[in-house]
Amino acid sequence: MTTMYREKDGDLADLEGRAVAVIGYGNQGRAHALNLRDSGIDVLIGQRPGGSFDLAVDDGFEPVPVAEAAKRADVLALLLPDETMAEVYEAEIRPGLESGNTLVFAHGFNILYKLIDPPDDVDVVLVSPKGPGRHVRSEFVAGRGLFALVAVHHDASGAAMKTALACAKAIGCLRACAIETTFDQETEADLFGEQAILCGGATALIKAGFDTLVEAGIQPEVAYFEVFHELALIVELLMKGGLTYMRDRVSNTAEYGDLTRGPRVISDAVRAEMKAILGEIRSGRFAAEWIAEHKAGLPRFKALAEADEQHLIEQVGRKIRGMMPPREAE
Repeated sequence: MTTMYREKDGDLADLEGRAVAVIGYGNQGRAHALNLRDSGIDVLIGQRPGGSFDLAVDDGFEPVPVAEAAKRADVLALLLPDETMAEVYEAEIRPGLESGNTLVFAHGFNILYKLIDPPDDVDVVLVSPKGPGRHVRSEFVAGRGLFALVAVHHDASGAAMKTALACAKAIGCLRACAIETTFDQETEADLFGEQAILCGGATALIKAGFDTLVEAGIQPEVAYFEVFHELALIVELLMKGGLTYMRDRVSNTAEYGDLTRGPRVISDAVRAEMKAILGEIRSGRFAAEWIAEHKAGLPRFKALAEADEQHLIEQVGRKIRGMMPPREAE
């Protein structure tokens, strides 16, 4: 049975008297730090000099080197990129850890694939908001919160979940709900969702649909609206009420096409490929490939990203979006 935690289940007192550090002031780090501070938590920022360092200063923090933050903190939220976290941990965080400390991760990647191996006398927990940092912050400011996943990988103190729930409450997630899971499930589901649906699957489907129409003689601008622009409108309906809600609000023609042609697009071959992608995630093959790519200087990553930047759909999209009024004016 799935365990779900709400606002009453977290207690900020479980962070009292403990120095809390946010390591990394990027996408998630900034949101977590600001929300923690607004919840009354005294937050220390560990950040190397650079753009994010200056942003933290602008936000009223006094960032310190990562190694110093690790030595001073009792609770460390590691909010660095997956591909660099292990290097920073070994060089600057691990030497400063003490018995009774807690490591808080927003994603289980480095723990699942054993890139980071914390000492036995340290608690290791997961607090993973289900959305990008800007939404973690905007929902908090609006008095709401994003759903989150929480998990305990290692409970040296016997109170690791209490710390996780206190952190989840401090960043606003218990205003919605925190679902208890495991590091394995969070990581595997997150990577699969990104690769097969949310990023990889969605962008590949959009490009394939666009190319199909353009190659058949449809104007690129018309193709863009049909396979790209209107997708946001459909996603809004799906988010508001689910599949049936969306289908009730499109034409009968669209619904019939959905029900009869959709399964032809997501064929048995596509489902088999999805299973293969999940297999690569579970075996560690994807993680090894990604870390090797990072260490090699990202040659394939950069080439693929550059190719997509030059795709016709991006050229058309930039032109059309530039003609649209700001959303605030709508």
